[in-house]
Amino acid sequence: MTSAISLSKVEATAPTLVSLYKTAGVSLRKHALEGERAAVYLVLDRSGSMRPYYRDGTVQHLAEQVLSLAAHLDDDGTVPLTFFSTDVDGAADLSLTDYEGRIEKLHGDLGHMGRTNYHWAMDAVIDHYLASGSGAPALVVFQTDGGPTSRPAAERYLCKAARLPLFWQFVAFGDPDANEFAFLHKLDELPVPGRRVVDNAGFFHAGADPRAVSDAELYDRLLGEFPDWLTAIRARTDIWPVTP
Repeated sequence: MTSAISLSKVEATAPTLVSLYKTAGVSLRKHALEGERAAVYLVLDRSGSMRPYYRDGTVQHLAEQVLSLAAHLDDDGTVPLTFFSTDVDGAADLSLTDYEGRIEKLHGDLGHMGRTNYHWAMDAVIDHYLASGSGAPALVVFQTDGGPTSRPAAERYLCKAARLPLFWQFVAFGDPDANEFAFLHKLDELPVPGRRVVDNAGFFHAGADPRAVSDAELYDRLLGEFPDWLTAIRARTDIWPVTP
């Protein structure tokens, strides 16, 4: 099987993503995911402390990395976006024909940046996935720069989502020496089957300067736990496939 969207189409429609697309392809082959199909979601933190990362283009760059990965995995070449802070701030789509400068534009139109509540964004992704009627797996890249205000709610939603074919790959921006991310480590390590039926989450700390992480490393970290999760859900009749 080949990639969902060909290199020639990416070259024609999104030439500035060609390098990222090729790098993502190398990582997919390394993780034995070549030819795999999955929806790809992107969730972006808009809490007040995220302002510098929007201003300097870091969030835009992550969006382009994720879109380039999605071009291999998803035939429609579209990544549903969810912006969150205190609540869900907004939603949109990122596509190969409409991505340049799109994050800054969308972010600027959303106004006030609030606090950090994961669970509302998780609920929005779950609703979108169920409404899509898909039985395919989905990789949710969930970016944040801090722990949530409501930790019990975030934990509850992650455990609830474990019966759906949704894998939550958390990506943290921020000081690696801070204690902000202890909760994300906890989510990553929630016991199976004590709290959830499968391990449906991973955690990657991109540091205070995420742009310093190479594209190859980012893709390897995004995909590191995804193959084992696919194997786990395909072994369970109560998860795979989903009945709309």
